[in-house]
Amino acid sequence: MSWFTRVRNSLPFAPKRTTEDTLWVKCPGCQQMVFAQEYHDNMEVCPRCDHHGRIGADRRLELLLDPGFEVLPIPQVKEDPLRFKDTAKYTDRLKKARAANPYPDAFLVGSGAIEGQPAVMGVQDFGFMGGSMGMAVGTAFCQGAERALKRKCAYIVVTAAGGARMQEGILSLMQMPKATVMTRRLKEAGLPYVVVLTDPTTGGVTASYAMLGDIHIAEPGALIGFAGQRVIQDTIREQLPDGFQRAEYLHQHGMVDMVVHRRELKAMLATLLGYLVPAKAA
Repeated sequence: MSWFTRVRNSLPFAPKRTTEDTLWVKCPGCQQMVFAQEYHDNMEVCPRCDHHGRIGADRRLELLLDPGFEVLPIPQVKEDPLRFKDTAKYTDRLKKARAANPYPDAFLVGSGAIEGQPAVMGVQDFGFMGGSMGMAVGTAFCQGAERALKRKCAYIVVTAAGGARMQEGILSLMQMPKATVMTRRLKEAGLPYVVVLTDPTTGGVTASYAMLGDIHIAEPGALIGFAGQRVIQDTIREQLPDGFQRAEYLHQHGMVDMVVHRRELKAMLATLLGYLVPAKAA
């Protein structure tokens, strides 16, 4: 036992005070401590360096849809169809993720309006197994598209994912063409499909519905790509430029239509819907 431990244990130190809520948040960008309430009031954007923090699906719907929106139920799919096990059982990973999140999977759909403009919004939650795309995500995406077709309004999808969910194997990859078909149906119906790319959007999600929008909006600093930067460098054997795969770089090179700050995103979406949505949307 060290001398410090002996002294500490012998003195009448008061117990460490605890609170139910965390009072401070450490910004992942500038590494500075930010008052939690200030961070929340600023839409989870650092007031010092403007770093856009990752937020959950329910918070995203709250920020972008008008009050009174409806949250569609998460569709029921067959769980663990491959009886997959790596270092842990897939069923155990699902239980752990559900215990730490308010919803049973990584894609949530809200039906409502944006500044009075009817819209259906699907949001991917990176906090649930890295936002990975499995059967539940693919089915929920299609459910949102079906609701948009029924309401004859725009479908807006906010992406945040590490890619396909490996525990579901080929069944996960099948969600890519499945979602692609739904974006085609929206196009044939003359309804806008708008994608908001947030940090990070990678892998099979980028290779499918994340890059099929009529308009692509990215949040500042968002990581967007298919393969990782190190994999690309090892493949082409060249040093990649600074900021490669970040929203601003992709905007400069034509992969993203615009980069919009989080506080301006709702107003921008409302403006776009005013231009794009048929007048009889309901």
